[in-house]
Amino acid sequence: MSTAWPIITGAIFGLAVLAVFLLVVLIGFSLFGDSTKFRSRRNTRTIRDLDEPAGVTARYLPPDAPRGPVDQLANSR
Repeated sequence: MSTAWPIITGAIFGLAVLAVFLLVVLIGFSLFGDSTKFRSRRNTRTIRDLDEPAGVTARYLPPDAPRGPVDQLANSR
């Protein structure tokens, strides 16, 4: 039984190191992925919209714009 303890503790230690390593990798990739969203849209080869290469920018609705009926199924009868 005395030879099993180093094997058990080594396995537990190895699993803990692996879990910490995977957490660091996943957190690093998520931080890197989030930082790429803040780049300028003009100097990139990534096209997020089909109108972007033509120079047309996205137009957003103002906050007070009418959105239509809330329950669209109730008004379709």
